[in-house]
Amino acid sequence: MAHKFIDIEYLLQGNPKQKMAYDVIKKLKVMEILKKHGPILAGTIPIDIDIDSSDLDIICEVHHPEEFIHRLNSEFGDLLNFSLETLWIDGKITVLCSFVADGLTLEIFGQPTKSMDQNAYRHMVVENRILEILGNTAKEEIRGLKREGYKTEPAFGVYLNIVENPYEFLLSMYDWDYNQFLEYLKDRRVSI
Repeated sequence: MAHKFIDIEYLLQGNPKQKMAYDVIKKLKVMEILKKHGPILAGTIPIDIDIDSSDLDIICEVHHPEEFIHRLNSEFGDLLNFSLETLWIDGKITVLCSFVADGLTLEIFGQPTKSMDQNAYRHMVVENRILEILGNTAKEEIRGLKREGYKTEPAFGVYLNIVENPYEFLLSMYDWDYNQFLEYLKDRRVSI
């Protein structure tokens, strides 16, 4: 189930913003350009809980930041609002690149961790599992919390009454099976 997010073709079956995201990514050849880095579209757009300000988050496995930075500069450096920075996140050197194309902001995130093992991917998979169980009402309420200013994981934390750190707690759910999700969610805010 988690592997459905590896190839962006699923976006073609989605809502208008997902189809627009697909078109922008294809037009810019982002996945082809970054192929050796295992790019995955993560975040709220793939799981249909985006709001107007949501961007396209593309996560990548990067072990040679200088080479990655050079590629990003040469391929996307001329695009609107291009920015690039290197920082440390969770003790890992991280490259963050941002630019705008066809009205959508794209953020490319590179860390020396397999894309499927990065927190952004794991959060998205867990959030998708939750939404598949709880349905459209949950999606609308999560979107509402995001419109109020909550980031995605804290919005899930509020919606599900998670008292722990929502970032860490959602990550801890990654290896749960379907029955564990059902058991946990039956005592949460929404009846299933």
